[in-house]
Amino acid sequence: MNKSRRRFVQAGLAGGAGLAAGSIPLSAAAGQRKKKARQNMDILILGGTGFIGPHMVREALRRGHSVSLFNRGRTDRQMFPDLPLYTGDRNNGLDSLKGHTWDAVIDNSGYVPRHVTDSAKLLNMAVSQYLYVSSVSAYASFAISNHEGSPTGILDDPTTEEVTGETYGPLKALCEKRAAAEIDADKLTILRPTYICGPGDNTDRFTYWPVRTSRGGDMLWPGSPSDKIQIIDVCDFAIFVVDCLEQRIAGTYNTVTPAGKYSIGDLHDDCGAITASDMNAVWVDSEFVSAQKLSEGRSIPIWVPPVGKFAGVAFVNGEKAAEAGLKTRPLRETVRDTIAWWKTLPEERTANPKAGLSAEREAELLELWALGRT
Repeated sequence: MNKSRRRFVQAGLAGGAGLAAGSIPLSAAAGQRKKKARQNMDILILGGTGFIGPHMVREALRRGHSVSLFNRGRTDRQMFPDLPLYTGDRNNGLDSLKGHTWDAVIDNSGYVPRHVTDSAKLLNMAVSQYLYVSSVSAYASFAISNHEGSPTGILDDPTTEEVTGETYGPLKALCEKRAAAEIDADKLTILRPTYICGPGDNTDRFTYWPVRTSRGGDMLWPGSPSDKIQIIDVCDFAIFVVDCLEQRIAGTYNTVTPAGKYSIGDLHDDCGAITASDMNAVWVDSEFVSAQKLSEGRSIPIWVPPVGKFAGVAFVNGEKAAEAGLKTRPLRETVRDTIAWWKTLPEERTANPKAGLSAEREAELLELWALGRT
């Protein structure tokens, strides 16, 4: 696999655990149901206290379901102190789950194929539905507009268990295959989200934009306002996850906003409207941005050049999920909820965002851009 693609996955699409998330804003999408929903389910979540897990927990509880967690009991134990906790480790430590049954399991912490094999094999007869959270990073190429049948990535070394920017996507693809080998097709759901954004995101990829906008002044915006972007709000994702369980929706689904609906210009406008800052946008063409070393280990998040090997990241086909009931809120709502959550965090957390340009590097790039245009 091409190493530049792998590094892109690391910098951009690799989803990971984050801080505790805030409450899920209610959405009209929560009430949209195609089938009569299963009521009073017992749901097991493998994980549950990272970024996306708390949103799923709260959405399931809001609808009246029972939720149990399986994790090591080391992170944010105070978050859901009243929920049943099965303590263990996915690395040969599943014993606490033996002898129990649930209506469904949500696997949002499966990154290593062996771990997914072990949990799927153990839980196959213990649940009536297994939902695995994968990623669009599982696709082999981003030079095309991927759909659920597009080729997925293949590991150079299929025995590796090291999760890096180079292996994340192909490992997710292999995890999908391992789950399918253990779980009957009519009870397996695989979701492939793109950039998951919103309250609780510990990567700061989407958060960078409203936070930087709120600081004001000259701000580097990449490419053209018409360049397309694609995300999924974490609340919309959590709603669809519970929908899939209630309605027994099986199969594989790209969970994304509609391809081509939003642009980096829309993000600019929404960040400006929500923050009401005195930010002055400086649009820098994509060739210049691509030619620069932005800063060590960082990239400009969410946006990708509109042409080239990664252009398809913004055009993943989400029609199948939409037909199954996925609803996505306006981009401005995600901006609003994200910046509101950010303002609740302690200063030691907000002082150094984990994504985007540092103030110093941004100023350097803007100066270079100005010099090149004189």
